[in-house]
Amino acid sequence: MANIWSTTVSHIGPDTNDMIEAGVVILFGEPVPPALADVSVVHRDAVELERDFAAGDTFVLGDARYTIDAVGDIANKNLRELGHIVIYVNQPEQELLPGAVLATGATPVAPAVGAELRIEAA
Repeated sequence: MANIWSTTVSHIGPDTNDMIEAGVVILFGEPVPPALADVSVVHRDAVELERDFAAGDTFVLGDARYTIDAVGDIANKNLRELGHIVIYVNQPEQELLPGAVLATGATPVAPAVGAELRIEAA
């Protein structure tokens, strides 16, 4: 599968595991606003988004793979400009917020610092 976007995890906020265990993965590129640093998977050296990602593409978080089911109206813009999206995993009742992504797959686990994050084309 071709990568649409990729990056490397540089920091895991101290409260990030709690968010991920609840099925919410918050990505933010460096520099991350202090208010979000504690709950975010922070990344650096992102490869520019080659095209808008969409339902059917795959989000890869470390070793885990998630099918993207829906993409909010400004999620692609936020990823390009801020390296920021919120991914709700296995939460079909979650309202699709403008900067959010709904995805399904295994129960999410926080990636290690240095792990690759990527979005693959369907």
